[in-house]
Amino acid sequence: MRRLLAATLLVVGVASAAAAQSPLVAELAQFSLRYHEDPARLDTLREGLERAVAADPHVDNLLALALISYVWGDVRARTRADKLTAYDRGRQAARRAAQAEPRSVAAHFWLATNTARWGQTNGVVRSLFLLPEVQREIRIVRDLDPGFTPVYALAGNVYYEVPALLGGDLAKAEEMFRTGLAQDRRYTVLRVGLGKTLIKRGHREEARRELTAVLEERAPRNPADWKMKDAPEARRLLETLGMGS
Repeated sequence: MRRLLAATLLVVGVASAAAAQSPLVAELAQFSLRYHEDPARLDTLREGLERAVAADPHVDNLLALALISYVWGDVRARTRADKLTAYDRGRQAARRAAQAEPRSVAAHFWLATNTARWGQTNGVVRSLFLLPEVQREIRIVRDLDPGFTPVYALAGNVYYEVPALLGGDLAKAEEMFRTGLAQDRRYTVLRVGLGKTLIKRGHREEARRELTAVLEERAPRNPADWKMKDAPEARRLLETLGMGS
C-alpha cells in the first residue's frame, strides 16, 4: 500500500479511484490541505460523502467520510455534542473500512484517531474504556507501516493525555513525537506535541524553541492544519511561557 502523506489527510486509493467511488473523495484529497481557504466547504463535502456512503459503502468513500468527520469535528463543530457526533461517525466509517480491508493503514489510523478524539472530547477519565481499542489500532498501524508518520502524533498525544496512573507517560510521549519528527520535520502537529510535552517535563527553553519553530515554518506539511490548528496552539502555549509571538 502506498503511504499517505504525512499531513494525515490524504486518502489511500485516490490515485486509482474506482468507478463506484464518489468524485468528492478526489476533491477532499486536495482540499484537505487548503480547507483554511474556505472552511464552509467542509460542510458540503461532509454532507456529500454521507450520501455517497449511503449509496455505496466503497472503502475509499468510507475512508473519506472518516477523514472529513474528524476535520469537521475539529474545525466546524460548534458544540461538544456536534463534535462527539462527528467523531463517532468517523469512527464507524473507519471501522467498516477496516473490516473490509484489514490491512488498510488508513482505516486503522482513522479508527484510532476518531476514537481518541471522541474520548478526549467526552473526557479522558470517563472514556478510558476506549483506551485499549485506541492502543490496539495504533499497534496495528505501526506493525503495518512503521514509517507512517501520523501515527506518532496520535501515539504521542495518547501518552500525553492519559493520566500517569492509567498508562500515560510523558517520556514515551516525547519519544513518539521525536520519532515522527525524525521522519518529517515539517509535520507541525508533532512539534506542537513535543513542545507541550517539554513544558510538562520542565524543559521550558527547549519547548520555546520547538513552538517558535512551528510559527516560523514556511512550508508546513499541511498548510490548512498549520493555519487553523498548529500555529494557534503553538502561540497559545508560548503565551503560557510568557513568550508570546
